[in-house]
Amino acid sequence: MNLHTLPKTTQKKKKRLGAGLGSGRGKTAGRGTKGQKARGKIPLYFEGGALPLIKRLPFRRGKGKNKVFKKKQICINVKNLSQFPKGSKIDLKFLIEKKLVTDEDARMYGVKILGDGELLIPLTVVLPVSKGARKKIEKAGGKIEITLP
Repeated sequence: MNLHTLPKTTQKKKKRLGAGLGSGRGKTAGRGTKGQKARGKIPLYFEGGALPLIKRLPFRRGKGKNKVFKKKQICINVKNLSQFPKGSKIDLKFLIEKKLVTDEDARMYGVKILGDGELLIPLTVVLPVSKGARKKIEKAGGKIEITLP
């Protein structure tokens, strides 16, 4: 066996703490003396009893600005519109009548038409529409009257 033929070890051994005075890591085991850090486990974000930084910042913090409170539109795909008769006018009132959306939700969140699926009949849409849905509706011979986001 030669030294240059031995396999390389990439993992270091874990420091063995508290293994007696002769080990160099005995008694307090590298934690110093007394105090909270010497005794128990404390979280990294603990700031010694002071009000934590995250709580000191204003409420609207971080990326996305509280997505929890944002209202998302109700999305209806083009494939769901293909069941309606030729030349129908698709608006909020029509969708509520056909029970695709509830009256309360439609008014609170709004409705948007997305482009998933196929549409083979011409329809007139009076709702916000995505680019993909616009192409499919116009390809089928329909019209769009509102194109808000």
